[in-house]
Amino acid sequence: MTVDIAIHDAFVLTVDDRNRLYERGTVLIEDGRITEVRSSRDDDADIVAARVIDGEGTLVMPGLVNAHTHLELTPLIGAFSDLDLLEMMSGMTAIYSHIAEGEYDPLTEAGYELAALNFLAGGVTTVNSMDVRPSAGAETFGEAGLRGFFGMALSDLFWDVSIDEQFARARTFIDKYHDTYDGRIRATINPHDDWSCTRKLWERTAALADEYSDLLVHTHLLELKESNTMARSNGAEDSLDLLDDVGLLDDRLVAAHFRLADDEDVQRTADADASVAHCPSIFCYWNTDGDVQWTPVPELRAAGIDVGLGIDDHYWHDSYNMFGEARQARLAANLKRSAGQYDSMELVRMLTIEGAEALGVGDEIGSLEPGKRADIILLDVEQPKFTPLTNIPAQVANNAVPADVETVIVDGDVLMEDGEVKTMDTNAVCKRVESAVDRFESETDWELGIGGSEPPSTMDVARDLPKRGPAQLLGRLAFQSVRDRFPF
Repeated sequence: MTVDIAIHDAFVLTVDDRNRLYERGTVLIEDGRITEVRSSRDDDADIVAARVIDGEGTLVMPGLVNAHTHLELTPLIGAFSDLDLLEMMSGMTAIYSHIAEGEYDPLTEAGYELAALNFLAGGVTTVNSMDVRPSAGAETFGEAGLRGFFGMALSDLFWDVSIDEQFARARTFIDKYHDTYDGRIRATINPHDDWSCTRKLWERTAALADEYSDLLVHTHLLELKESNTMARSNGAEDSLDLLDDVGLLDDRLVAAHFRLADDEDVQRTADADASVAHCPSIFCYWNTDGDVQWTPVPELRAAGIDVGLGIDDHYWHDSYNMFGEARQARLAANLKRSAGQYDSMELVRMLTIEGAEALGVGDEIGSLEPGKRADIILLDVEQPKFTPLTNIPAQVANNAVPADVETVIVDGDVLMEDGEVKTMDTNAVCKRVESAVDRFESETDWELGIGGSEPPSTMDVARDLPKRGPAQLLGRLAFQSVRDRFPF
C-alpha cells in the first residue's frame, strides 16, 4: 500500500459513532481519504509515506465545520462592535445595498481572503456561507484548498434589486461554481430569511430548488419575533407552514438560528429531516430582548435533528473562534436554563460530525474513519494550559482556541504545517485588506481607527438605505401585527 500521509503517536479523537479516543494513535491517508485509524505500533515512525508526521504532543481530530456564516465584510471586523443595534443594522443595510449593486468589490474580495486565511489557520476546514455576491468566496476558498458551501442571498423586501435579476444571478453562480475545485466547493440556494421574503420569492425559490435538486436550501428561520408574523402576511399559519406550502420543508433545508421554535416546530422539522445551524455568540452579543427563548438545541438533538454550530457574522462580534462557539453554546444554554445542558463530547460533535451531517456531507467528512475524506487538524496540546491533559473533549470545548491549531489537512492536502499557511500568502492578504479598507474609508463617511469606528451620520445612512424593499417590509409587518391583534 502506498501511503501519502502517516500521522503517528498522537492523541486521536475520532468523533466516530463510538467517539473513540486513542491515547497513542495513528492515522493513514491515501488519495485524499483516510485508510486507517488505529493504535500506534512501535514501528509506525518507519512507515514508508510521502509525508510522515510525528504526532507526539498533538491532538488529531476532524476539521471544524462552520455551519452558518457570512464572509464578505470580514475587513470591517471591529467596526460594528460598539454601535447600538439600530446603528449597526442601518449601517449594514446601507453597505449591503451597495454590494448588491456591484460596488465595494475590492472590500468584499479582500474579505473573502481574510476570512479564508483566518478560518484555515484556526482549524475551520468547511464553511457554509450566505452572501450577496459570493463568486469571489467560491474562488478564494477553492484556491486555498478549503471546503465550502456558497450561495447568493435572495430577498425582495431587503434591497431594491428585482427578483428576476436576483434569480438570474443565482442561477449563473450555481452553473459556474457548483461542484468545482474537485468537489470541495458547492453551491446553495439562499432565500435570506422568513421575515424579508414574500410568498412570491419563496415560490420562485422552490422552483429553483426543483431545477437543482442536489443543492441545499440555506436560510435564516424562526430567528426573530417578526418571523411568524411575516409568514402570516404571506397567507400561512407560520414560517414552517409557509415552507411546507411551497415544498421547501424537507431534508435539503438548513435553517440558521431557529430561536423561536416550539415543540411542534421541533417535531415538524424532525419529520422533514431538515437541519439547524446554531449560532450562539451572535445572539449573546446582540441580544436586545431577554424574553426571547434560546434555541432549543437539546430538544432538537433529542428529536434526531442534525445541529451544527455556526459563527454567523464574525465581524459583528469580532471572533473567528469556532472552538469558542462550543463554549458559548454551553454557557448560554446553562444560563438560560440550568447547568448540564450538554456534555463536552456533544459539543465536539456539533463542531464536527453534526455540522457535516447538517450540510448533508456527514458520509464524507466530520469524523476520522476509513473511507472518509481526510479533513484533519492537529492541535498542539503540549502546552501548560493543557496540562495535565485530562478529559480531552472538555479541553476542546472549553479551552482550545484557533492559535492551538498547528497543522490543517483538507482532502489529504496539507494546507498549514507547524503554524505556517501553505496555500495563501499571509502578508499579501493583509496588505490587500488594509488597502481595501483605506479605499472604503475614502469612498464613504466611515471612520475606522485603532480606537474604534465612527459610522456616517444618521442622515447619511438614511440617504444610502434602499427605499422600496424595506418600506414594503415595514408596511407588511405593521399591517399583519394589527391583524394579529384585532382579527377581522
